[in-house]
Amino acid sequence: MPTLRLALAQLDLVVGDLGGNADAISRALAAAGDAGCDLCVFPELAVTGYPPEDLLFKPRFLADTQAALERIAATTGRCVAVVGFVETGQLAPERRGDGGGSRPPSVLANAAAVCAEGSVVGVYRKRNLPNYGVFDEKRWFDPGEGPHVLFGVAGVAVGVSICEDLWDPEGPVVQLGRGGAEVVVNLNASPFARGRTEERLGVLRRRVAEAGCPIAYCNLVGGQDELVFDGASTVVAADGSVVAAAAQFRDELLMVDLEVAERPGRSLPVVPVTGPGPRRDPLPPPAPAPRLGPSAEVYEALVLGTRDYLVKNGFSDAVIALSGGVDSALVATIATDALGAEHVHALSMPSRYSSEGSVSDAKEVADRLGIDLRIVPIEPAHRALAGLLAPVLDGDPTGLTDENLQSRLRGLLLMAVSNATGAIVLTTGNKSEIATGYFTLYGDAVGGFAAIKDIVKTEVYELCRYRNARPGPPPLDPIPASVLEKPPSAELRPDQRDDQSLPPYELLDPVLEAYVERDRTGPEMVEEGLDPQVVDAVVRLVDAAEYKRRQLAPGVRITAKAFGKDRRVPITNRYRAGPVAR
Repeated sequence: MPTLRLALAQLDLVVGDLGGNADAISRALAAAGDAGCDLCVFPELAVTGYPPEDLLFKPRFLADTQAALERIAATTGRCVAVVGFVETGQLAPERRGDGGGSRPPSVLANAAAVCAEGSVVGVYRKRNLPNYGVFDEKRWFDPGEGPHVLFGVAGVAVGVSICEDLWDPEGPVVQLGRGGAEVVVNLNASPFARGRTEERLGVLRRRVAEAGCPIAYCNLVGGQDELVFDGASTVVAADGSVVAAAAQFRDELLMVDLEVAERPGRSLPVVPVTGPGPRRDPLPPPAPAPRLGPSAEVYEALVLGTRDYLVKNGFSDAVIALSGGVDSALVATIATDALGAEHVHALSMPSRYSSEGSVSDAKEVADRLGIDLRIVPIEPAHRALAGLLAPVLDGDPTGLTDENLQSRLRGLLLMAVSNATGAIVLTTGNKSEIATGYFTLYGDAVGGFAAIKDIVKTEVYELCRYRNARPGPPPLDPIPASVLEKPPSAELRPDQRDDQSLPPYELLDPVLEAYVERDRTGPEMVEEGLDPQVVDAVVRLVDAAEYKRRQLAPGVRITAKAFGKDRRVPITNRYRAGPVAR
């Protein structure tokens, strides 16, 4: 059978860094060419980074994107490059609108350029545009139209498709296969979510069976704002077996000699690009990279998402409120793994209500991680502010006012350190707290990035245990047993515990999963067996906290529905499904 030497360039690219992205693409292409590859496939919108969002409304950005593509194409030789980019065309007059910025000034396609011998020889335009969850592609792009074509690469008929095209059982990938493609390449910017790796592999195998030919799936890697792209690029043979698989969460140039069967009765035209290649010694069969377990992949996503957010936005250091609790211990560990201990700084800010164990546990975590810790008691400031407020409130602040005053003092200190040092503040709130509003605006919510924003409390403990047990370089066992075993508490009043304000997390978190991630109403959750009183309490808390969540820092998206772009519920909203408590 003919053999196609194929490279999948799984790259960590930066939105808007057209020059830097072009350089990374050209380097990977040169390496693939030096290895004798016939074809090198790059991720979706590799030139611009994904998603470029409303940068696409800037005519200069579009012109600069085209110039970057031409620069990439000029570096190509016999190794064919399939590169994701934004194609610009003239918009018909009747579709231009009023010029108010509601859509780009021209037709835009999410496209793949087929480049060889110094020029662009063909373009494929994405047909299926996702417009759900974090995707808004219909805001910017027009779908590709017209008949499909194949590209003749080293004597092999290659079909080109992009991301969502793969997920349609009657879509472009199957149409290309039925039309005679001997291999289909699929360019992707598919964000990570828990369980997504296995889901993708299942879809790939179904499309291979329907198309009747191998599929090479090239995915983006890296963090972009709240999204994390996990790579895991994969080549699946015509029999459904995994021929090659790249690692998760890191750059890789995956190369493989792919045997392809000739397809008689081809109905699609073939655009010739390159002829059969020279004889080569075969590449050693690549061992597919092992897939990470559930806790491992979530943890690596948090580390990569945190690292890329900071590095790509110009931050070298982070500062964290290290309380001695489990959330801040996990965030400090993630930050240390992402940046290195020398770039992580912590403040312990005990109040009159802080236990001795909180300070000692914070010291123990900092010592194990090797990070800098400063202890700054807030009692003098607390007393001073209470004195300032007493005439206004006709007495010292009490209750929730006094609790939030302490939290806001800590936020003030963190932001002062950030201003003085340039370190970004990492918040330590988890999804259970954020969902129910169990946090203080302008207090513990202060910060520039929320590393565990999409992690519920029960999973915080799972990730801590995973990280403690993980083999590898230090820091080993960074989170002491004393941190994991103490009852969760904000320590803002005497003998405070979280379960005095919230249902126990083992009851709370399943309700959040049903209400937030699966959009179940109260009665539906009760029908599923969840406790009616817990459902009523949690739904009220989640709905009441919507205005607070809108003011929070971005954070790593881990679930299929995170707070932010995924879930867009109106703040002013009186819809209720009715009480469910019996």
